[in-house]
Amino acid sequence: MTTDLRVLRQSEWDRWYRSLELAFGGVPETRPERELWTDLAETERSIGVWDGDDCVGTAGAFTFSVSAPGGTFVPAAGVTMVSVAATHRRRGILTSMMRRQLDDVRSWGEPLAVLTASEPEIYGRFGYGVATHQMSVEIDSSRTRIAAPPGADDVRLRFVPVADGARACEEVYLRTIGTRPGMLARRPGWERLPLLDPPSEREGASPMQCVLAERDGQVVGYARFHNKPNWSAAGPEGSISVRHIDALDPVAYAALWRFLCGIDLTTTVRSRNRPVDDPLLQLVTDIRRCGVRVRDSLHVRLVDVAGALEARRYTAPVDVVLDVDDAFCPWNAGRWRLTGDAKGASCERTRDEADLALSVRELGAAYLGGVSLSALAGAGRVRELREGALAEASVGFGSDVAPWLPHGF
Repeated sequence: MTTDLRVLRQSEWDRWYRSLELAFGGVPETRPERELWTDLAETERSIGVWDGDDCVGTAGAFTFSVSAPGGTFVPAAGVTMVSVAATHRRRGILTSMMRRQLDDVRSWGEPLAVLTASEPEIYGRFGYGVATHQMSVEIDSSRTRIAAPPGADDVRLRFVPVADGARACEEVYLRTIGTRPGMLARRPGWERLPLLDPPSEREGASPMQCVLAERDGQVVGYARFHNKPNWSAAGPEGSISVRHIDALDPVAYAALWRFLCGIDLTTTVRSRNRPVDDPLLQLVTDIRRCGVRVRDSLHVRLVDVAGALEARRYTAPVDVVLDVDDAFCPWNAGRWRLTGDAKGASCERTRDEADLALSVRELGAAYLGGVSLSALAGAGRVRELREGALAEASVGFGSDVAPWLPHGF
């Protein structure tokens, strides 16, 4: 079999995208979804594999910056729309696309590549580590409540049409981007993503609804959600599915959750994507009735080890020599001396004896501060070569809040 791997041409977009849809089940997206991704696509950063006139492999890369510990933003390629046709599996197509893509990302001068995976096992062999997790909750709102702090009654809540509230919601979101590692600084146009409301994702619930939280006439938070009525012989058992919730202060955040958990005729509130240390866990009066689950979210790959490690800040001083294994991107392999603190960092090649040995996958997992080097060492994936080096580096790489990816791409 001879295939042709090349940068996507604009004229090939429809065939390329249809191949992607087929690989993910063959159900066409709604017109608004298709139009959005067509507008956001960066064809010059997308590649396809062709077998004659048939597209049998796809991969793209959005232009992002990712918030990192210390409040910095690091240029990153948002790897997306990766697929291989079911007829062409196990022929090395995915590996060839990952090889080409990482070479491209390096040439673009972007030190990171990031992605969300349809299956968590796929990308570790290409050097991606699971750097953030997301929490889902299913709150029994009939048997637990939100213990809101003083001042919650002073927050005004009001319904607005989703489109009418879009600008105010986006302004709140933009003000929260740097508060956690893992959040994305996006190019114009991405503000349309949270407004998508395909019926296929509602599971029989209402169209998306929006409530704004205001104080002194200023919007300080919002919640977008679906309401799904349901009745049993015992009475109403409706449910609320939270799509997005953001606030600029703890009081407004609590007021929004108290509202969601107190909507008439409902007994369950669900949210699929919250940070694993979300303040919600401290607001509920009975955590046992919140159905908490955790899964992987953002996978991070260091394309340029020195550039990536210099771009973030460190919560405690570090001076450590890392022996990095990276067979897939050999320019990263070898020993690097990392010195840094809360003000800045440098990372240079060295011949000094190594203090820690790890692969680039572990560096990706630890990069945003949500997975500790000590935890990775406990799993046998980081080796301490100098006594005390592991604790020093693990503290330095940490973050005081859990990293979080608010939305996919």
